[in-house]
Amino acid sequence: MQESPVAIPCPVCNQEGEVYMIAHIDEIPYFGEHTQVTVMCHSCGWKQTDFIPAEGQKAGCWSLLMVDSKQLKSRVVRSSSCTIRIPELDLQVNPGSNATGYVSNVEGVLNRFVEVINMVLRDLQNDVSTKIMEDQTPEFLQTVDEISQLEGILTRLTDIGGTQSEPFTIELLDPHGHSMIIDDAATERELTTEEIATLPTGPDPAVFSA
Repeated sequence: MQESPVAIPCPVCNQEGEVYMIAHIDEIPYFGEHTQVTVMCHSCGWKQTDFIPAEGQKAGCWSLLMVDSKQLKSRVVRSSSCTIRIPELDLQVNPGSNATGYVSNVEGVLNRFVEVINMVLRDLQNDVSTKIMEDQTPEFLQTVDEISQLEGILTRLTDIGGTQSEPFTIELLDPHGHSMIIDDAATERELTTEEIATLPTGPDPAVFSA
């Protein structure tokens, strides 16, 4: 793969002449031919990857009901414009200005949620440990309740198919239609006009519009 210079300044450090692009055409089973585009800056190290299907795609939502631990191996193609949502657990990750695409599996997607929840959980536990246990203020009790809720969410995310587990749904909502869950049980639908209007579309580097 050969790097090609891109005539735009780096969106992070604004350095001219340091932005390059690599485009790689590949075939993802059940997803079809796609182009993996990586844009990078040799000056500051900024990098962004995205996936562009060869055929035009409609704005869509892929859903998978998690009932079996075997589904953790199901492949996921997530573009930089994709919002990931788990409605039963009130969890959602929107594409930010530095969002990047990736190919992973369901377990990898869930692990990203687990890492963030564990980080928040540690902060809350530290807050509780620094307070006097007898100090039953509303704020203290609220923190304890939040810890309990997060621990329950972690259990559901990590005990799929267990005797005490409850099914939940993973949704990939992509206004550009570049994302997909590759599983026989996964379902696809078109996004509504209202959903498209409210969903973020992630970063829009000048290189892609050019």
